[in-house]
Amino acid sequence: MTIIDITSTFSMNNNIDAVKKCLRNFPLEARELYLNKTVPYLEQVPSPLEFYREWIGPNKPCIIRNAFNHWPALTKWNPSYLREVVGSKVISVAVTPNGYADAVNRDRFVMPEERQMTFSSLLDIVEGKVASRGVFYIQKQCSNLTEELPELTGDVEPHVPWMSEALGKLPDAVNFWLGEASAVTSMHKDHYENLYCVISGEKHFILLPPTDRPFIPYQDYQPAVYRQREDGDFDVIDEAGSDKVPWIPLDPLKPDLVRYPDYRLARPLHVTVKAGETLYLPSLWFHHVRQSHGCIAVNFWYDMDYDIKYNYFQLVESLAGSVGPL
Repeated sequence: MTIIDITSTFSMNNNIDAVKKCLRNFPLEARELYLNKTVPYLEQVPSPLEFYREWIGPNKPCIIRNAFNHWPALTKWNPSYLREVVGSKVISVAVTPNGYADAVNRDRFVMPEERQMTFSSLLDIVEGKVASRGVFYIQKQCSNLTEELPELTGDVEPHVPWMSEALGKLPDAVNFWLGEASAVTSMHKDHYENLYCVISGEKHFILLPPTDRPFIPYQDYQPAVYRQREDGDFDVIDEAGSDKVPWIPLDPLKPDLVRYPDYRLARPLHVTVKAGETLYLPSLWFHHVRQSHGCIAVNFWYDMDYDIKYNYFQLVESLAGSVGPL
């Protein structure tokens, strides 16, 4: 190696170290300047302007009480009512062996088996009237409330008026969620402003701000799907010809800090959203979700603004993915 090569290598290593230092300091500065140490509660719905200024613009989560007390769903949506109104409807249900849908399983990113079944059949499983191998969860995220269960839309609102006014748009999707306590949503982020309304039961969220991206590991995985055999066991079937999927292998409930030591620097927020409460989950926030058994929720996805904040996040994403461990 020549002197020029040594000098060039030394300079490159110094530059990488400088970038790593910036990435370590970036989340710390965000916590000092604007992030809350806990998720605040609002006792009433703010005005659209206030909500935009205080929460959407700064990209900060909050829990809003008394936001949908007027929804008939809060008092109507029990198993008896659901059986009567939509019991015979055939819906899409995610089925997995372990409750983890759209999650890393060893060296694969595995999606659930999408099963068509009547709503009553699902309720039989959730209520323990029928024994079944696997974990069942209504989690289809293509506006399944309006597309598959339009009979229930009169019990909620088609959109959230104060949120729609704050953003100047209607939601892209309105989703219905119901499942077993074992159903877990692995850590990920969405390109939506999310209002998550719990109708019954509780949802348990682990939240991480976009600024903690340098501490969150990503890897590329071969996509696959679960398929249940006649004997009840599940196979993992590769999706041939599909591009690899970038996903987070870390489980925040039991993080492997030997394999992913940078996660020690992350500062996750833990929050429980109870029946009658709404979580505002800002775009690009990382989240992991669990629930009480039979919990019912509806969420509204509003497309995010692809503004300069999104550009900044993409820059951090690129840098964090290129410099290796911090």
